[in-house]
Amino acid sequence: MSGPPFRMSPPLEKSWIGKPLRRREDAPLLTGRGRFVDDLQPAGLLHLALVRSPHAHARVVSVDVARARRVAGVVAVLTAADLDVTEPLPVNRLFRDMIVKAAPLLAAERVHAQGTPVAAVVAESPEAAWDGVALVHVKYEAGPGVATAPAALAAAAPKIWDDAPGNRSLGQTWRAGNPDGAFAGAAKVVELTVEQNLIAGVPMEPRCALAAWDDLTESLTVWTSTQAPFRVRSELARMLGLDEGRVRVIAPDVGGGFGVKGGPYREEPLVAWLARRLRRPVKWISTRQEDLVTTQHSRGARSRGRLALDGEGRIRGLSARIEAPLGAYLSFSACTNPRNHARCLPGAYTVRDVDIQVTGAFTTTPPVGAYRGAGRPEAAFLIERLMDEAARALGIDPAEIRRRNLIPATAFPYTTATGQIYDSGDYRAVLERALEAADYSALRRAQAERRRRGELVGVGLSLYVEPAALGWESGVVRMERTGAVTAITGSSPHGQGHETTFAQVVAEHLGVEPDQVTVRHGDTAGAPQGSGTAGSRSTALGGGALALASKDVRDKGRRIAAAMLEAAVADVLAVPGGFHVVGAADRTVPWRAVADVAYRMGALPAGLEPGLEATRFFEAPGEVWSSGAFVVAVRVERETGVVVPERVVWVDDAGTIVNPLLADGQLEGSLAQAWGQIVMEAIQFDADGHLLTGTLMDYALPRADDVPVAEILHHDTPSPFNPLGAKGLGEAGTIGLPPAVVNAVVDALGSLGVTHLDMPLTPARIWARIAAP
Repeated sequence: MSGPPFRMSPPLEKSWIGKPLRRREDAPLLTGRGRFVDDLQPAGLLHLALVRSPHAHARVVSVDVARARRVAGVVAVLTAADLDVTEPLPVNRLFRDMIVKAAPLLAAERVHAQGTPVAAVVAESPEAAWDGVALVHVKYEAGPGVATAPAALAAAAPKIWDDAPGNRSLGQTWRAGNPDGAFAGAAKVVELTVEQNLIAGVPMEPRCALAAWDDLTESLTVWTSTQAPFRVRSELARMLGLDEGRVRVIAPDVGGGFGVKGGPYREEPLVAWLARRLRRPVKWISTRQEDLVTTQHSRGARSRGRLALDGEGRIRGLSARIEAPLGAYLSFSACTNPRNHARCLPGAYTVRDVDIQVTGAFTTTPPVGAYRGAGRPEAAFLIERLMDEAARALGIDPAEIRRRNLIPATAFPYTTATGQIYDSGDYRAVLERALEAADYSALRRAQAERRRRGELVGVGLSLYVEPAALGWESGVVRMERTGAVTAITGSSPHGQGHETTFAQVVAEHLGVEPDQVTVRHGDTAGAPQGSGTAGSRSTALGGGALALASKDVRDKGRRIAAAMLEAAVADVLAVPGGFHVVGAADRTVPWRAVADVAYRMGALPAGLEPGLEATRFFEAPGEVWSSGAFVVAVRVERETGVVVPERVVWVDDAGTIVNPLLADGQLEGSLAQAWGQIVMEAIQFDADGHLLTGTLMDYALPRADDVPVAEILHHDTPSPFNPLGAKGLGEAGTIGLPPAVVNAVVDALGSLGVTHLDMPLTPARIWARIAAP
């Protein structure tokens, strides 16, 4: 693509893009006035609790619910035999010839993962429901399971599904150029095996859903903590055989999502089915233990990578073999991690010859799917660790070997060997700015001096790319009769600040104040179809749709204003607050007057229909690719193995930044979750797939004082693929920080013979490596 496909009207004199406005969403949340699913208490409410399998892989011999049905307050106890839902939960099939196993609402004959429900208890109170659960007797015949992808793909592994040979669900090869020749002729080949720790999203609000059936209108309303209310609506209609127009899904305040609430999960259709069956509202609220064992996990892949290099450190070939766990039942986003892991592997570097294979394996564990980064962190980690290995093997500074291999700024749009189109970027400038801000040369000099004193100190680098905003989103902009503005977005927030950012976008393109713009979201009633929030897509796609709709409203308003001013349209200029005639600023008409004419009967000139509203669906011509660089300095305490971050310098390129304050907040949030994976978080199972880290006493999460403070800088190259020039940024920290920190710690411990470390870098693990003979 030779140039930007979007040519928006020139900005007005007063710009709202780039202003660090405070979040308008914060006040109700900070004062306890937020409205979450569990705050809703409709009349006649019933509560659902589920009898879940303690086994990872077992045959269900019998389910005895007789005693549970006699518990005071219990209204119904159901098993799979009572349900008539035959349609499966959705899976986004991104690979050809996949073998898909969707989760049953209630298991009948077999369970393939711990936490699979086998019975449902509905009662007048949560306590009565759990009392009923305690009295359901299930007899199981346990069988062997497999907890990891390598174990599942081994020749002697237990068979999980009869029609999935070798426990294989999906696979694909990306091959380009002549990788065999590249490796055969290489001056140096480096290789590395990475074991990614499996981690959990742990949103502050666990998953939950509430459903109510209206007999009079034969309609269903569902409130759920989700990132994609329109997807939930369409899937509920499909699974339950309902008219989609009679299904309403509302995402009220959502206490975190991070990808794990992309759903739907089994509980949404289950509460909806029960509400219709029982003719009373039904609510399900996950406990924290349920959330840890049933909400999708992420990462967890094993990857073996090899780099072929010439004598000057230039990459000649890349090879990788990736084995990714998927769980027993595929989540909606099951394909996302393995696909991104493979296709993003070339990273920021010029690599023409590649041989990359990915295999997704069934395991007897909870589902694995998207979580902040979703395959991008795994790809960045492998290529950036390989780059440091190459630097060490060739005796080249890690910064210099990266310089020699970066895609030049003149090459964009750039097509990678895996077929991805990078829209824009300047990777060399991003790296150099990070090195300059960190004073890289001084860090290296100080490191040498401190090492002479016996300190274990290291410096690590990484670059990253972040694909985002693939697909489409909707937006409605309406100028009301009074001049107030209503904007409706199909993008559904869970902490990003849509109401603030989108108000700025609309205000920018209409020429009004952000305070005049009310942003509505999260409700499928009265809104066009929406795609939802995932993959750092909201500003580029949702903001892009609202920008286009705002331009349509502005253009129509200009035509109305021209008639009111008795001027040619070409002679009327949009200005903040309204319109005026070019060269005659005193001939002005405000938006409020234009809106009044737009809706007043008989006031419009011939050829213009009433109203001042536009709906736009924006589909990007391609993904936007953010990028960035980290420079990290660490100290490792020799006596305890504790990793102490001393400097984190971060340069991010996310294209046009609508709100710098909110953008930096998103970056800092992703850094916090990255730090959790780096130093403490790890979902652990026994060999059969039983969860060993099933509470927050066992699964460690970072607290505020654990997380380092980053020096965040921006170097923005706008994208040509959307009206705002925006890219994604909400996942950048989880992508770029882990390899930089691990590179720094390996650098610190290099004198002790350490050449690689897998995360998490717990004190015990680091101390053991220091103490090893």
